Amino acid sequence: MRETPETAPGHEDAALERERDFGRLLQMITGHGVAQIVRTAATLSIMDHIAAGARTADEVAERASTHPATTYRLMRACASIGLLAYEGDGRFAPTPMGELLREGVPGSLRDTTLHLAGYSTWVSWAHLPEAVREGRTQVYKALGMDQFTYFAQHPEEGDAFASSGSSMSEIVAAEAASMLDLSGVSSAVDVGGANGRLVLGLMQASPALHGIVLDRPEVTVAAARAAEELGLSDRFSAVQGDFFEEVPAADLYLLKWILHDWDDEACVRLLRNCRAAARLGARALVFELVLGEVGTPDFGAVADMNMLSVTDGGRERHLHEYDALFTAGGWRRVSARPTRSPLWIMELEAA
Repeated sequence: MRETPETAPGHEDAALERERDFGRLLQMITGHGVAQIVRTAATLSIMDHIAAGARTADEVAERASTHPATTYRLMRACASIGLLAYEGDGRFAPTPMGELLREGVPGSLRDTTLHLAGYSTWVSWAHLPEAVREGRTQVYKALGMDQFTYFAQHPEEGDAFASSGSSMSEIVAAEAASMLDLSGVSSAVDVGGANGRLVLGLMQASPALHGIVLDRPEVTVAAARAAEELGLSDRFSAVQGDFFEEVPAADLYLLKWILHDWDDEACVRLLRNCRAAARLGARALVFELVLGEVGTPDFGAVADMNMLSVTDGGRERHLHEYDALFTAGGWRRVSARPTRSPLWIMELEAA
């Protein structure tokens, strides 16, 4: 019998792989829907209500002040993506992954969800084709202003942004404390530190350390409140200011998810400000995503498209690109290591 393309060796394997590719691509195309399901569950505190004893859609709807039928449809969707487990008879229970959407639990991603799937980010991503075509962000077209100005005018989203890195701050603070000898460090500035979770974590590990958060006026209040809740107010200062103008003197500078918000020129200016204010023997810790090898699965490469969408000049970078910034800013990298979070820790000393 003469072979046809349908009966040729390997055809069945190729057809199966094409079917898999079809399914994978369809998942990618509908990824926006998954993000909005997760955001809605976080916004409505679905996991918190279930943890408090509500198990059915009717019970959750009563607590959340939502419509019972559509609440059930949302919970069914959450079960389909692994946030909830269905127990039968209309009853649901949170999965370990779903627990991470609860407010205040260790490692919570609730605020991260509200930020990354929130309106200002969502609408900015809609203009990604134009951003790639023109070589610059379209955030001004999307929001009428830059995202930080938008956050100042929309405190709910601004608060979610400021709190979005808290879970990662807890992880990297513990790892930073384990890798650093803080015995000779009397003061640390958390540059653009939002609610201060990073420097507060280091303060808990080092009873002699005085911590400072330098950030915009609307977010330093949260940092001062967090210090008070942890009983660290006597060793903590919240400084309102612009880190592109001046930073306080210190022995240690912390920059977590700051440099990726800005273009190279702005990054160098910030690093030089830290270097100019640095005390003798001062160090800096930079916490950022580090891009991996091109063509491999890389969260950073996807995150880089977020930076193109929502920031004016921000980007994720390879390690050698960070090294160039450090050198231009008056610093020298002495180590770099990944953490249990997506972030790397890069330790710098004054050049």
